[in-house]
Amino acid sequence: MLAVLWFAAPRPAHAVSKEIIELQTQVQQLLDMMQRLQSTMDTKFGVLQNLSQQTADQANQMNAAVKTLEQRLNQQNDAANAKMDTVSGQVQSLNDSVDELKSRIAKLDKTIQEMQTQLQSSQQPPANGQIPGATPPANGAAPAGAAANAAPPLQDTFQAGVRDFNAARYALAAGEFQDVVHYYPLDDMAGTAQFYLGEISYQQQDYQDAVNNYNAVLEGFAGNKYAPAAQLHKGTALLAMNKREAGIRELRLLIQRHPQTPEALKARTKLNGMGVRLSGK
Repeated sequence: MLAVLWFAAPRPAHAVSKEIIELQTQVQQLLDMMQRLQSTMDTKFGVLQNLSQQTADQANQMNAAVKTLEQRLNQQNDAANAKMDTVSGQVQSLNDSVDELKSRIAKLDKTIQEMQTQLQSSQQPPANGQIPGATPPANGAAPAGAAANAAPPLQDTFQAGVRDFNAARYALAAGEFQDVVHYYPLDDMAGTAQFYLGEISYQQQDYQDAVNNYNAVLEGFAGNKYAPAAQLHKGTALLAMNKREAGIRELRLLIQRHPQTPEALKARTKLNGMGVRLSGK
């Protein structure tokens, strides 16, 4: 009975404590393992974040480089277009000068032919020394025909035309400018008179006649100082006639031929207001 009682008695407390300690040790080991795992995960996550940030930075740098390259290409294209426009304008100006020279040579040839005809006629006078049917002038006066064909003075006639134009006496001004063109076709002032004839027609809203006169300036006197204004007003006259494409083409041609003139600036402003895109500067 004593033996049974001894075996049936409860175990000592130190045996239970040992099991608890072992359990606590195992739990602590698990906690340490979880902490190490968490630390490893945090480290790897940080590396991934760093790599992701580097990739994003590189992508941004590449985008910036591509945009910079695009801007440079656009600038180069704009510069190339501007140079092409300038070269085209210079070539066109050269062609205009050649055309003007040809026109003046043709006018000079015509004048020489007329002079030769008159000279031949004067070398074969009638037998009585008078024009048939003409009345001899009294007191040695010049023949009436010679007086009628006398050319008016260039400067005075032109200045009178300018004064009458500024005073809106368009009929008188037109006659005076027409005399300049008729009697002095090879003088550069004839080109200016032709421009004023176009201005008179423009003021009277006869746009087709204005275009014809401006064409005479551009074709016969391309080097005249009023040539840019003639081309500008030709373009606006075409627009006033609802010839949009022709007007735009004329204004663009003005910008190519005379890019640094006030008229070219007005043409750019006009085209921009119409929503027409211009290449180059």
